[in-house]
Amino acid sequence: MAESWKIKLLRWRFNWYPAFRNTGARVVYISEDMMEAKLRLPLCRTTRNVHGTIYGGSMYAAVDPLHAVMVAIQLGPDYHVWMKSAKIEFRRPGRGDLHAHARLHQQDLDAIRAALASEQKVDRDFAVALADPDGEIAAHFTLTLHIRRRLPHEPPMHGAVFP
Repeated sequence: MAESWKIKLLRWRFNWYPAFRNTGARVVYISEDMMEAKLRLPLCRTTRNVHGTIYGGSMYAAVDPLHAVMVAIQLGPDYHVWMKSAKIEFRRPGRGDLHAHARLHQQDLDAIRAALASEQKVDRDFAVALADPDGEIAAHFTLTLHIRRRLPHEPPMHGAVFP
């Protein structure tokens, strides 16, 4: 099935957003329901360190926005979603292109909505890994998102980069 214009535009906006573009990573796939995304982080001149492997900072910067953006899209404009913290376990050097597959599950979103019905804010952990084409994991990330309901006096988001 061909990629819809909505998804193609979202992928383009992701890849051309300056903070993400400068990581060297590129989003290569976003599902039509926006519950999963795939990215590629190449080993190239801009991501290579003095040892000839991918910078750890490039690895983190590549996966940093994925879950936050996907959760924000799923929850809608009545919620704020921020990255609160990250735990990074580097397992091996990135000696070539790396790939990540970020996926949300409906039960996680349902649990977030249920928690926010009785609480003002919640934190949730999401895991993602960067692996080489053979599936060998170079780095594993546990990303903690801080999610809260938008307060009644707060204006809606305008001019956001992502829908």
